[in-house]
Amino acid sequence: MSRSLLLVSCLVIGLLVLACSKQETNRAETNRNAAANSAAPASASPVATVRTTAADQIGVAECDKFLNEYEACVNNKVPEQARAQFNAALKTWRTSWKKLADNPQTKPGLVTTCKTQLETARTQMKAYNCTF
Repeated sequence: MSRSLLLVSCLVIGLLVLACSKQETNRAETNRNAAANSAAPASASPVATVRTTAADQIGVAECDKFLNEYEACVNNKVPEQARAQFNAALKTWRTSWKKLADNPQTKPGLVTTCKTQLETARTQMKAYNCTF
């Protein structure tokens, strides 16, 4: 019962973050467009690199692999104006999953949760030519 509750809660949190961050992305894009119209043109930004450190690791191989690949996809293939939305989800996953991994009772359920989220992300990220 607790594992299924854990899985459902992680999925709901992930979906809520994605849904709620869409509005923030639109506001940020509007602000950026206004600033761009009043400022001198900026040079193109270089491709972002993955900045994952040991402290960012969850401690569950399936979760760490998914998060690292998702982050690389977002930083290298998602257009800059849409990245905030995906990075917000990434940050939420890392925080939530790290807390769950620190608890010996909930840690085993993370394998299933991360595998499920990986399958969902594969479908979502095909639009950006991400493969993981």
